[in-house]
Amino acid sequence: MEKIPARTGWLWIKEGFALFRRQPAEMSTLFLSYMMLMLLVGVVPLLGQVLPLMLIPVFSIAFMQACANVESGRRVTPKLLAIGFRSPALRRLLMLGLLYVVLASMAVAASSLVDGGTFLSMMAGRTPADAKTIQESDMMSGMLVAGLLYTPAAMAFWYAAPLVAWHDMGVAKAVFYSFFAVLRAGRAFLVYALAWILVGVVLPVLFSSLLALIIGQPIVTVVVLLPLSILLTVVMYCSFYPTYTHVFGRERIPAMPAAA
Repeated sequence: MEKIPARTGWLWIKEGFALFRRQPAEMSTLFLSYMMLMLLVGVVPLLGQVLPLMLIPVFSIAFMQACANVESGRRVTPKLLAIGFRSPALRRLLMLGLLYVVLASMAVAASSLVDGGTFLSMMAGRTPADAKTIQESDMMSGMLVAGLLYTPAAMAFWYAAPLVAWHDMGVAKAVFYSFFAVLRAGRAFLVYALAWILVGVVLPVLFSSLLALIIGQPIVTVVVLLPLSILLTVVMYCSFYPTYTHVFGRERIPAMPAAA
């Protein structure tokens, strides 16, 4: 595996936009269908907070396959959301999801060591996420600790789902390969992350705030940011696909979706 140049991080974002432009309505419908499904899953008693996280690897295959479909000129439909559940690797994908929940929970729990449990309480829905809570606690330090501890887990899971589903790897092997693949492409991922902060957060906030000042209505900020954030989130999902193809190629991607 060759080292990935730093500038490739920006190329991944450009390719994500290019994929989205080819089927914007279809990719947006797929994403909104996924969000609606997650809202329904979230109301399941007891498991509502865990299931959406546990199912991330299963649904990530749907978005990866959707991008492969776009690239090859095949139409994307919400039926693709079922592809992970029909995969022979479903059990391993669920195990991957369970491991993800455990490690993410441990990272958040560790934040209690510096903020007295404020961030953990907020994530559990016991503490409101308002300005007063943030100002009167050391929650920012807790979030920083959780973020630093979560980073290695994010590296280990970035490619794990397609490695399990498309390369037929076991969970441990997929997590291992994913971590070191991301580490090897570290400079590109740093550019990728910084560019998304700029494109997905800073520029939309500046644009909507400027528009609100010109029009004189603060509500414009919400009106502009909401659809823009949804659109950019879909593009970000599209950009996950080139991060995979630039590292592992296209040889293992199924020619036709199993859910077709």
